[in-house]
Amino acid sequence: MVLADTNVIIEAVRTGCWAAITGGLAVETVETCCAKARTGSPGRPGYVAICDDHLRRLARVHRVTATVQAAFALGYAGADGMDDGERDLFAHAYCRGGDAWLLCSPDKASIRAGVALGWGDRLCSLGALATRVGARPALRAQFGEAWLAEWRTHFLLQG
Repeated sequence: MVLADTNVIIEAVRTGCWAAITGGLAVETVETCCAKARTGSPGRPGYVAICDDHLRRLARVHRVTATVQAAFALGYAGADGMDDGERDLFAHAYCRGGDAWLLCSPDKASIRAGVALGWGDRLCSLGALATRVGARPALRAQFGEAWLAEWRTHFLLQG
């Protein structure tokens, strides 16, 4: 199972690999990420429209309560510095328990948080997900495995 943030959803739709990824893997997210994906900035160059049909492909969308947000804030000091969607996605992961999951969130704050929480091995790139389902999209660099590996190593070395 993969937890995906807003940027992953948008990039996967933009590059045409969303159907392959959600068809081949159980992809979940949180309500905050869905809301952000739906709105975006229509006037912005490169805007990608995300519709309800795209979001219906998700295996599950989780509601994150104030209690879950508070638990995450107590468990990770950098929670306040995260984007709302990423914070809620991480809060959900933090409180979900020990089942098997990966987290896909191509943002330096997310990688920093993942490493600090001991989840370095649970972080995955959109590129790796696409490869796993046989897709070969032309992704921006921050969605690739090399970018993730570079920043994961950077934060691991910072300790």
